[in-house]
Amino acid sequence: MAESIDSNMIMKCVAYRHGIGIGEVSIPDISEVIRQDQTFVWLGLRETNSALLAELQQEFGLHDLAIEDACAAHQRPKIEEYADSLFIVLHTARLVDDKVEFGETHLFMGAKFLVTVRHGSSLSHAKVRGRCEAMPQQLAKGPGFALYSIMDFIVDNYVPVIDGLQQRFEVLESAIFEQRPSRQTMEGLYELKRELLMLEAAITPVIDICNELMRFHNGLIPKDVRFYFRDIADHIKRIDRSIQGMREMLIAAMQVHLTFETVRQNEVVKGLAGWGAILAIPTMVFSWYGMNFRHMPELEWTFSYPLVLGGVALSSLLLYWRLKRSGWL
Repeated sequence: MAESIDSNMIMKCVAYRHGIGIGEVSIPDISEVIRQDQTFVWLGLRETNSALLAELQQEFGLHDLAIEDACAAHQRPKIEEYADSLFIVLHTARLVDDKVEFGETHLFMGAKFLVTVRHGSSLSHAKVRGRCEAMPQQLAKGPGFALYSIMDFIVDNYVPVIDGLQQRFEVLESAIFEQRPSRQTMEGLYELKRELLMLEAAITPVIDICNELMRFHNGLIPKDVRFYFRDIADHIKRIDRSIQGMREMLIAAMQVHLTFETVRQNEVVKGLAGWGAILAIPTMVFSWYGMNFRHMPELEWTFSYPLVLGGVALSSLLLYWRLKRSGWL
């Protein structure tokens, strides 16, 4: 059965002329609207299917390979140029119930259009569009400024994720120093390390994407918009430094956790060895009297039994005091 186009996939499609919205546009009318001077279309989509993408390909003249990547999703962050348009993939991240959920945003950009496709866990772009519409002079620069606004919004949302991971690390770090090391703490450290690696893989390529947008694609990115992408790259570098610092602290915390566990095991072994030494005294003495010797003079003495018990108890107490003083018990 052929796929149908669901209206819930289309968030908003608005045409802008000189940075001012001139009204919403239906998808079949897009190709006519973008032929008008000083006009571009900003289309927001979510969880599209092949039928909708095929129609967009006809309206915007998108390349087959870009459409194929957008259908498949699960792409690495990248930027690709197809004739007179760009295809950009960015990974999004947000905290949900103290866990990091990742999503994707695919962007098609041409001289007269910007199409955003959100997949998975990603926030709405309604606030971004609202801020841009409040700055018509900036939005008049075309899809390039709208592209910057979307990318800046995605990068800004990495910051609360980093803050949340930092708080989780502080909780785990406190558990290491204030409580006994546990399997749950180590599992939490490994899970945090995995999420940091995934977040690093999501943000690192954005620097290369910004550098390419600053240096190339003159026909799509106006000269007075390029320095905005430099600001995004600087922001990403600061986030990356935060991740690197947290990773170093995380590795140190894991080493401290293992060290504490080793120390705890050593303490247990020392305690067992100390009690073993104490129990060795009565074991040795009583084993003597378990042997069937005929001539053991002390067996005939009236005070032999209490004297042996007292000697064993005193020896055990002296050894216990010595081991306690040396820290073995």
